[in-house]
Amino acid sequence: MIEVREKPKMVERAYLVGVQQPADGEDTIRQLLTELAELVNTLGIAVIGSTVARIREPAPRLFLGSGKAADIIAEAKALGCDCLAFDVELSPAQQRNWESESGVCVIDRQEVILDIFSERARTREAVLQVALARAEHSLPRLKNAWTHLSRQRGGGGVTQRGEGEAQIELDSRMVRQRIARLKRELTDVVRHRDTQRKLRERVPVPTAAIVGYTNAGKSTLLNALTGAAVLVEDKLFATLDPTTRKCALPSGQKILLTDTVGFVRRLPHQLVDAFKATLEEAVVADILIHVLDASNPEVEQHAETTLAVLKELGAADKRVLTVYNKFDRVSGDNGKPAYGTNGKPDTFRVSAVTGGGLPTLLESLDDVLREQLNVREFLIPHEHYEIVARLHAAGVVRHERAEDDGIHIVGSIPPRLTGLVERFAV
Repeated sequence: MIEVREKPKMVERAYLVGVQQPADGEDTIRQLLTELAELVNTLGIAVIGSTVARIREPAPRLFLGSGKAADIIAEAKALGCDCLAFDVELSPAQQRNWESESGVCVIDRQEVILDIFSERARTREAVLQVALARAEHSLPRLKNAWTHLSRQRGGGGVTQRGEGEAQIELDSRMVRQRIARLKRELTDVVRHRDTQRKLRERVPVPTAAIVGYTNAGKSTLLNALTGAAVLVEDKLFATLDPTTRKCALPSGQKILLTDTVGFVRRLPHQLVDAFKATLEEAVVADILIHVLDASNPEVEQHAETTLAVLKELGAADKRVLTVYNKFDRVSGDNGKPAYGTNGKPDTFRVSAVTGGGLPTLLESLDDVLREQLNVREFLIPHEHYEIVARLHAAGVVRHERAEDDGIHIVGSIPPRLTGLVERFAV
C-alpha cells in the first residue's frame, strides 16, 4: 500500500486555524478550536498558537482569502510552527495549495482524528476499520503526490503510440483494490460478530450499549458496574474496540453492557461508515446508556452530537437512560454533589469513580427491563425440577423461592420456552 500523504516525522509545534462563517456563533467556533487543540495534543503535538478567520463564503483556492492566508503563514512561521491544523475540512487541492504557500505540513480535523484512531487501533477489527477510513480519505489526495513519476511512456519500437498509464492511475487502482479488500475483510468481521451475537441470543440476556462523547467516562462506568478492567485514560478516544461484560442487577437479572467508541463533533464520515461494525452494537441493544461529562461546560452540545450520530445509525428510537457522569466534580448548593435522579425521566447523576448514584442507576435499569421483558410467575412442582434447571441455564430466572408444593419462579420467559412452563403459570 502506498502511503499518500505521510506527514513529516518531527511535527512538534502546531498552529490552529478556526473558520467562522456567517451562520456560526463565536462561542461555538471557540469551543471547536479548544477541542481541536485537545485532539492535536492527543497526537503529542504542542499547540503554539491559534486564530479564528472570519469569512463570508469559502474561497476555492485556499478556503480563506489570500490576505488572511498570508497573515496566518507569517504568524505561524514567526512562532516556529511546523504544522498548520484547520478546524474545517479542506479539499485535496486546498490542502496542497496551503502546503505550497507555507512550506509546512497542513492537516485538517479529519486527518487529526484519523491519525488518533490509527495510533489507538489494537484489535484486527479496529485496524481494518481505520485502514479503510484512511484509504478512502487518501484516494482523492493522490494528485501531485508523485511528481517525480508523473507518467510512463506507452508503445515501443519505431513509433510512439502515445502516453501509457499515468502514475496516478496506477496508484489510484492500487488504493481502490485495497479499499475493496478491506471491505471484504470487514464483512468477515461483521459475519463473525453476528455469529457471536446469535450465540448470545440463545441465552436471552438483555443488552445495553454505553454510548456518548469521547472522554465522558464510558469505560470507567463499565468498569464500575461490572468489575471489568477496560483501559481508562484521560484522553480522547482512549479505547476504540467494543467490550462486553455481564452485570448483575439488584433483582438478580443479568444484563450485558457494551462499551462503544466515543463520538466527537465533526466526526469524519469515513469513520462513521467504517466503524458501523462496532457502532451497530448500539443499534441492536435493548437499552442505550448515554453518558455525558457533567463537569464539561459544553455538555449539551456533546449530547446533541451523540444523538445526531445515533440517529444516523438508526438507533434513535431506543430507550435511552441519560447519565451525567463525573458529578463528583460538580458542587451542589451545599457544596456536595447531589447524586441520583434530578427529577427528569430516565436522567441520572453519578460518579463512576466514587460510585455515587450507581445504585439508583442499577435499580432503574431493573425497572426498565421489567417493563420491556415478559416477566411472569410460575409454580413448578418439585418433580419437574429439570424445568427449573433449564430456566437457570437460559438465564431468565429473576427470583426463586422453594415452597411446599413446588419452586416459585419469577422470570422473563422467551417465546421458545413458553410452552414448557405455561401450564405452571400462577
